[in-house]
Amino acid sequence: MIPERQIRASYTETAIRVYQAYSDAIADAALKHGTMVSPPFSMNRMTWIKPSFLWMMYRAGWGYKDLGQRRILAIDITHDGFNWALAHSCPSERPHGLDDKGWQRLKDASPVRIQWDPERDFHFTPLLHRTIQIGLSGEAVRLYVRDWIKAITDVTAFAHDICIDVKAGALDRARSKLPVECVYEAAAAV
Repeated sequence: MIPERQIRASYTETAIRVYQAYSDAIADAALKHGTMVSPPFSMNRMTWIKPSFLWMMYRAGWGYKDLGQRRILAIDITHDGFNWALAHSCPSERPHGLDDKGWQRLKDASPVRIQWDPERDFHFTPLLHRTIQIGLSGEAVRLYVRDWIKAITDVTAFAHDICIDVKAGALDRARSKLPVECVYEAAAAV
């Protein structure tokens, strides 16, 4: 049985893969330069990274949801960066028992937000276990763009290919194409 909250991701010894969906302008600039480029990417707003391929497909509707999410990018980032983000995070919702001032202090001290949302299946039905989303802002965005990103791959055509299988009811074939996502053990300090 999968625990309710568990980080699952595709990763190697040197990097962990996260996903983001963007407009053509942001995706093309990122692919050309090997990192996010401002403009068109905004360094001043929170950017959410997601280790779950299927959750990204749910969020972006396989790349068909809207023009701002039509390009699905697989972004390989360093383990150090990913663990830094976790270590400098706070939940996206106010913890029970924390008053407004305490909650504001916690958010001000944390450039990263963590959110656990229900994982999704091929048809975007919520599952019982949750998947992590990591929102980067301020210092975290700067580190992400400057230091953490090691490779960016456009996986839009790959997503569309799996979507075709899902719509055709060929779920075994679609499942065989999915990226392998394993339990990710964050650094002990996190």
